[in-house]
Amino acid sequence: MPFPIENKLVIGIASSALFDLSESDKVFRTQGEAVYRQYQNSHLDEVLQKGVAFPFIRRFLNLNQHFPDIKPAEVVLLSRNSPETGLRVFRSIQHYGLNITRAAFFSGTSPFKYNDAFNLSLFLSANKEDVQQAVKAGFPAGLVLNTRIEDNEADNELRLAFDFDGVLADDEAEKVYQTDGLEAFSQLETLKRLEPHHGGPLSDLFRRIAFYQQLQAEKCKQDPFAQKLLKIAIITARNAPSHERMVNTLKSWNISVDEAFFLGGIEKKRVLEVMKPHIYFDDQTVHLHQMDNIPMVHIPFGVTNDLK
Repeated sequence: MPFPIENKLVIGIASSALFDLSESDKVFRTQGEAVYRQYQNSHLDEVLQKGVAFPFIRRFLNLNQHFPDIKPAEVVLLSRNSPETGLRVFRSIQHYGLNITRAAFFSGTSPFKYNDAFNLSLFLSANKEDVQQAVKAGFPAGLVLNTRIEDNEADNELRLAFDFDGVLADDEAEKVYQTDGLEAFSQLETLKRLEPHHGGPLSDLFRRIAFYQQLQAEKCKQDPFAQKLLKIAIITARNAPSHERMVNTLKSWNISVDEAFFLGGIEKKRVLEVMKPHIYFDDQTVHLHQMDNIPMVHIPFGVTNDLK
């Protein structure tokens, strides 16, 4: 019987984002593929350390325990390894108890062309070339940046933080800001305050996640002691009066968020370091490079696509 992948919220994850592969990658770069194969085989039973996206993926999969009737979350491993060298990755997945059972191995080539086949709402990788190719082909993809992580296993809440323009929404307003400045941007957004933005690269993921947040809210109304598992925040450089169009856009998508920050030039890290999201998505690396202790993903998109 076919597996109904089209009914799932699917995230594709590269092994480079899920685990810390810095040591084995160094072997590959400095000593070549043959030595790399020997290295992986000799370290087959050595568990890989958690990577930047690990805390996010673990909690994302935990959605299935809270919604057992529909089991919405699916993660597919997409790896540049060959099936043989990928054995260590799957053994590490099993060691950590992650419910990831589907995978594709590409023996050195990029996996992006199969995004539609797996119904991906997002592809995460620490490989810049793979992300570039996926974005160029029109797929939602993000580059996982090398940052320090903490994974408190007693904390099962999944906290997600998103930038708005160029991530959840298109870059219409950002283009005006880049070319004509802040005043023109504010004038445009005030003029169009009742006109919703078109969706950006992560709008599909965002809407699907928000749906389960709404189910959670309904569950909490029925049971005040129900465990909260999802927290969604938007952190944007917008401020009043440009905030109104963003709020109206979310209303048109029938989405509400737990927290929204309109910072108007205040550094985002001041909020992120308090919130401690398990992953933060932004389209501009100028914001991301300010922090080294938050799991961060660069979404290269539109006029601010600075993935070089």
